[in-house]
Amino acid sequence: MTQATSIVHPNLQLIQHPVLKHKLTHLRDKKTSAHSFRLILEEMSQLLAYEATRELKLSPRPVETPLESAVTESVGEEIVLVAVMRAGNGMLNGMLKILPFATVGHIGIYRDKFIKSTVEYYLRLPTHVKGRKVLILDPMLATGETACAAIDRLKEFEVGPITYVSILASKPGLAKMAEEHPDVNVMTVSVERELDEKGYLRPGLGDAGDRLFDTL
Repeated sequence: MTQATSIVHPNLQLIQHPVLKHKLTHLRDKKTSAHSFRLILEEMSQLLAYEATRELKLSPRPVETPLESAVTESVGEEIVLVAVMRAGNGMLNGMLKILPFATVGHIGIYRDKFIKSTVEYYLRLPTHVKGRKVLILDPMLATGETACAAIDRLKEFEVGPITYVSILASKPGLAKMAEEHPDVNVMTVSVERELDEKGYLRPGLGDAGDRLFDTL
């Protein structure tokens, strides 16, 4: 089930599917191993890929079935997946299993607490991104600082409609997105209770990158 709400963002889609909720419970569990965490995040990403591409345009395609010639439909729109490093990489394989025709980009960006600003350390996009639909992949939308910075950079390349796909989001992060990028769609499985003084979502699931790769 998809629920749209304008409480904290005009284009927020809260995906309330029982299977996603079930898998999210296992992601939250601190006893879940890094291996299991990766698998579950990949599975959830496959389900979110389905939800995030409902509006893709279709084009007619002639095929030969075992019985006759027919005109069917296939995706007629180019789409770009952009993973926000590191944690966004954990969503990439699941998305590509559903969207193998997509091209892929990566952006490395983080919030530096000392200079109180975002720092970009890596950007690699497909050759042709202008006008293409983009799905930005990042398990958690926390303060919204890195999310907005990543979107700012992508808009410099004149990409098409952007959807920010996450597992968890905070109300402050959504509010910042609404202020700076009200045109961007935001898709998430859960809007968390709070964002603490250290920038962690609560109840949350910890640091997604660390849990993916078993790092400290």
